[in-house]
Amino acid sequence: MTRIPTTLRHLLRHHLGAATRGTALALAATAALLAQPLAHAAEKFTYITNWYAEAEHGGFYQAQATGLYAKAGLDVTLKMGGPQVNMMQLMMAGQADCIMGFDVQTIQAWEKAIQAVTVAAAFQKDPVVMIAHPDVKQFEQLKSRTLLVGSAGQVTYWPWLKTKYGFTDAQMKPYNFSIQPFLADKNIAQQGYLASEPFSIERESKIKPSVFMLSDLGWPPYAMTVVCSTQTIQKRPRQVAAFVKASMEGWKSYLTGDPKPGNALIKKDNPNMTDDLLAYGIGSIRQQGAVLGGDAARYGIGIITDERMKQTYDLLVQHKLLDPAKVDVKKTYTTQFVKDLKVMP
Repeated sequence: MTRIPTTLRHLLRHHLGAATRGTALALAATAALLAQPLAHAAEKFTYITNWYAEAEHGGFYQAQATGLYAKAGLDVTLKMGGPQVNMMQLMMAGQADCIMGFDVQTIQAWEKAIQAVTVAAAFQKDPVVMIAHPDVKQFEQLKSRTLLVGSAGQVTYWPWLKTKYGFTDAQMKPYNFSIQPFLADKNIAQQGYLASEPFSIERESKIKPSVFMLSDLGWPPYAMTVVCSTQTIQKRPRQVAAFVKASMEGWKSYLTGDPKPGNALIKKDNPNMTDDLLAYGIGSIRQQGAVLGGDAARYGIGIITDERMKQTYDLLVQHKLLDPAKVDVKKTYTTQFVKDLKVMP
């Protein structure tokens, strides 16, 4: 039923006493027509995640499933990333408004004149972990182990680990995204992600591995960020603000309320995802305070700060992973969409 504006309802009421039934119907029709422009179509907005749908994407799927995006006036399309998806390229080609990013990648993109800007950080902690057998109690013990590290890790956190803990390239071997080498050799430790490989190892081996979260050891980047092109920020600031707010509200709902709506959409996009893995992921994210902890506990979910961004920038420069002459860190992020958002855990 069309809602008739108050002033027009008053006009109808005034005329009904003297008007014929036909006049009243005509006035009602006119009121309905005048009311139509008050309704705005939801604006389309596309966001690409960094992998197949999983618990680490839960807040975005929760916002979609519970109608938070629709309430914000957005018609959001969530697209899955994956090993063959170049999200940055797709965004710069106009096929996405924003993407799920990672500070190191976003900052380094500016060296190639790719103007990608971090506008919010769902994860206050990067969920990358090193996984060892149960006999390893201290991270420093890994100095005597073989470490499996993927190609992305080799050019991000590996140089930092070598400097901080004295690891060597001689002990590092490529990680091929299979846990079998780890299960077969107790001298091996491997990279992983908080809500993924530890679960698979525990399920396959029936042992509880030692898991070390690099962010707890001083690794500073944010993760599961919202990254937009400068063009999108300039042309669609209202839509970006609406997306960020609804997404962070989605994370609050996913981690402090009932995650079933978001999980249902995750499984729809990624049929290989299971309920037990999702439950493990949510539990790990909660336990580690990856989303709700750190600065988010004080300033709100999604917060990014100048201090943290400078830490990551300085680390990249220190390890010669970035040319400071080519990149101004202040151009790689903005706090305008999160500084006053205050979606408190």
